[in-house]
Amino acid sequence: MRDGAEAMNAVEVRQVAKQYRRFGRRKSFGTLKSAFLSGSLFGSLQPKEVFHALRGVSVDIEQGRTFGVIGRNGSGKSTLLKLIAGIGKPTSGTVTVHGRVSALIELGAGFHPEISGRDNVYINGMMLGLSRRDIAARFDDIVRFAELEEFIDAPVKTYSSGMYMRLGFAVAINVDPDVLLVDEVLAVGDEAFTHKCLDKFADLRRRGKTIVLVTHSLDLVQRFCDEALWLDGGLARLHGDPKRVIDAYLLDVADSEARQLARAAGSGPRAVMPDHGTDLRTGELPDMSKAAEGRWGSREAEIVGVVLERPDGTPAQTFQSGDPVAIRLRVHAPRPLQDFVFGVGIFNAEGTCCYGTNTQIEGAEPGELSGDAEAVLHIDRLDLVDGTYKLDVAVHKQNGVPYDYHRLMHTFRVTSRVKDTGIYRPPHRWTFSGGVRVAGV
Repeated sequence: MRDGAEAMNAVEVRQVAKQYRRFGRRKSFGTLKSAFLSGSLFGSLQPKEVFHALRGVSVDIEQGRTFGVIGRNGSGKSTLLKLIAGIGKPTSGTVTVHGRVSALIELGAGFHPEISGRDNVYINGMMLGLSRRDIAARFDDIVRFAELEEFIDAPVKTYSSGMYMRLGFAVAINVDPDVLLVDEVLAVGDEAFTHKCLDKFADLRRRGKTIVLVTHSLDLVQRFCDEALWLDGGLARLHGDPKRVIDAYLLDVADSEARQLARAAGSGPRAVMPDHGTDLRTGELPDMSKAAEGRWGSREAEIVGVVLERPDGTPAQTFQSGDPVAIRLRVHAPRPLQDFVFGVGIFNAEGTCCYGTNTQIEGAEPGELSGDAEAVLHIDRLDLVDGTYKLDVAVHKQNGVPYDYHRLMHTFRVTSRVKDTGIYRPPHRWTFSGGVRVAGV
């Protein structure tokens, strides 16, 4: 029997390494026939070098969490997902998964092109552990979700890439998995179907299912994932709060681009590393598995003060629900910048984002930021329920690379005589008619 702490994990990856051998031939053959007749085809194949796809990666994914994996192409993301899915075994280390796994890893994977979509649904369902009766009970839901009612009896070789993806996703989510693995395939769907998939992700999360998502869509990871892992060259560079992991990744990408430009110009590179207290290049970063207070960025522009104010300009930390509030950011830029965005996010005590915006979203075009400056977000009505809230504030580039990011560092309180629940408290009133009498409302 596993202990309570371990029982919380849906996936456990322990010091996993995966290596692939690259083979080369010492001589070439004119034809395949001559290669076999010579009897030296396999003897001429020699392992030239070993490619390390993963290097000692360890991570625990708790049940009911949505977990994002990001990184450059070739960083080991898909390899990790395939090992979790049981497609291949690690060279060393262990991967343990608890519950039924459903994987949507490659477009069309598991589909036979010569047979119909209907037959492929049954074959895929059986491969995922369902009986024929179970599949028949879910078949209409699968086809309806995939939007393939008119094409389900056609051979899948006639399907477009979007149709492949829709059918694969519909099968994967309708087998009622405990762990759903998704690898970038949503990129081929249209906007409407992508929204439908994201709604389904939200439904799976509410039902306590675990989702592991490999994607280059950093916005998707930030909006939907509880945790994120950044892989780089097979190494786990950072794991934890998605916003912090994404910003660290963007800073590293920007640093790499700066070094490439510097080499092209014949000058030395300029390191732009986030302020995590530890050099990202060592890979020895703290595990920030929960959203936590912190500050990072290149500091090319710095937020030197954050003040919440009443309409008369008086600083305050407590507001009545529905009060106006101004959030004033005092900023200093030692050198002029032409690429900048100001942003503010409001979070409740549970870490749920109540509202977030920035000047880029609002359509503002940056001109110049230089020396001492202020940016003020005016909120006409702070329609939040009674509770304690925290702010994210940031100044960053238009591509998201942060100059200075304050994560949950500024706290304020909203009070209300009515102790309603939720997050948002819209202006409202009750009216009654007919055979009902109510007093005091």
